[in-house]
Amino acid sequence: MDNFIEKRKYLVWDVKNPRKLSESSIIEACLKYGDWRDFQILVKILGLKKIASVFRSQIKKKRCSYSSKTKKYFTLYFEKYV
Repeated sequence: MDNFIEKRKYLVWDVKNPRKLSESSIIEACLKYGDWRDFQILVKILGLKKIASVFRSQIKKKRCSYSSKTKKYFTLYFEKYV
């Protein structure tokens, strides 16, 4: 994960030390700000089931920072492919 986020600092431009980010934070940044290639690489690293699980737990929280479009897209995507 360190290598993934080091090569994609544009996903976490506001973080001083990206290597200290949690897996959940990296997934969130990738889904919010990444492109399709970033997402596919993340899937190869973590697997689709893991990403879907983290995403689903994030959107159940009271405070969710995903846009409504992002939330809808990935909800439908994970329902179909996981």
